[in-house]
Amino acid sequence: MPLSKNQTPPALDIPQDVDGLLRLAAQSMFDVLARSSEGMMVVDRHHRVVWISDGYKRFLPALGFNDEHEFVGKRVEDVVPNTQMLQVLETGKPVLVDLLTNKAGTFLVSRLPLRNDAGEVIGALGLVLLDHPETTMQPLIQKFGRLQQELEDTRRQLAAQRRPKYTIASFIGASPAALEVKRQARRVAQTDSTVLLLGETGTGKELLAHAIHSASKRAHRPLVSVNIAAVPETLLEAEFFGVAPGAYTGAERKGRDGKFKLADGGTLFLDEIGDMPLALQSKLLRVLQEQEVEPLGSNTVMRVDVRVIAATSRDLAAMVAAGSFRADLYYRLNVLPIRVPALKERLDDIEALAEALGEDIARRSGMPQKLLSPDAIEWLMRQPWPGNIRELRNTLEQVSLMSDDMQLTAAHFQGEAALPVAADTPPDAAPAPTPTPPAVTTAQAVAPLPELIEALERDAIRRALQATGGNRMAAARLLQISRASLYERLARWPDLEVQLPDNA
Repeated sequence: MPLSKNQTPPALDIPQDVDGLLRLAAQSMFDVLARSSEGMMVVDRHHRVVWISDGYKRFLPALGFNDEHEFVGKRVEDVVPNTQMLQVLETGKPVLVDLLTNKAGTFLVSRLPLRNDAGEVIGALGLVLLDHPETTMQPLIQKFGRLQQELEDTRRQLAAQRRPKYTIASFIGASPAALEVKRQARRVAQTDSTVLLLGETGTGKELLAHAIHSASKRAHRPLVSVNIAAVPETLLEAEFFGVAPGAYTGAERKGRDGKFKLADGGTLFLDEIGDMPLALQSKLLRVLQEQEVEPLGSNTVMRVDVRVIAATSRDLAAMVAAGSFRADLYYRLNVLPIRVPALKERLDDIEALAEALGEDIARRSGMPQKLLSPDAIEWLMRQPWPGNIRELRNTLEQVSLMSDDMQLTAAHFQGEAALPVAADTPPDAAPAPTPTPPAVTTAQAVAPLPELIEALERDAIRRALQATGGNRMAAARLLQISRASLYERLARWPDLEVQLPDNA
């Protein structure tokens, strides 16, 4: 019946106070979700399932349960594979839309935190919004699958980039100095303490940092490297500690993780630590002591678990005395110092280093590997090598690529490389003349062709074995034949074997 002008409408049932209104809205929303969703569950703050709706019960057989009494009361992570309810309980943040896949099927789900009057998270509500969404939401599922695959590919690529490239065996050398460095590297790899690598430039400090990481229990975690000398001073803080979203004009909206965050659980290699500005040294010291980082423009402190390996070619102790390097940071870095010897201190390793470097040069250039004659090795061992192994590689690469000869002698290095001659070599000494092959006589020229070929092969093998000191592998490379072919010919001509030393 319509109301007259003098009649007042009946009182509405909606509560007039805010708390009552919110309770009504929450109850109404819960009732709507319970009726419209495929299933619901509630877990408490201890992860236990305390209630499931009638709709959720139909998923129990697929999850391996006969009835709700076997399911309710268990920890949710034990009964629902791949659940993210723990994330909601720990962070208090809802997950409004997500895809959940387990042995019961694929579901479109939502997860909401439950709070008490004080705002504390006391549980979480999970809703199955859609059962088998792959049939009704095919385009979304396909897009989700593509994004998931791209994410996995990117993670694999990043992991490959941050995997150690070298092991302790990669540190070439059997001299006492090299063996001692490898012994120390194996020892410090078993700890999580900070390592300080000291040595001249080009001695292999970065290689040793990779080797220590690969031999440690952190080998499966990232190895992140920072060359402090190569980063502008104004960007170092952001590079190390990261940037909060919108920290400054031009900053990324999503923020950016720093190197400490990227190396979490793994190793951070700080190359050229002596070039770090004083203003940043105190912040680095705090991170090393507290294992906490605070991104630029953020008030949030993040815990990290990072093992630091630092390296420098400078005299840090002298810098501390001069006031250009903090003493407390120096003591914090100098926990496990390893001095990497200069090349001039382990000249006995030059032959092995030259062999390994020659193989790498040949692989990178796509050219056959050049062999070094004994006089070339002797010449290399007489040089001062101020640039150490980096300079040795540069010299070998230059001479190898500029020469067509398969064997490099001292003359190649003295002439084409134009390196300074060692002090014990007279500056005007002429290089030893390269032996010329013997001329073929008229009598030999009229011999049957098979005999001529055999004579040439015997002579070539004899010369190759003499040039390589009886090293069969090196001789095969010089002749550009396989080792099997060389062994076959040596078995055919045993008189050539007599010329070989016992250790060939």
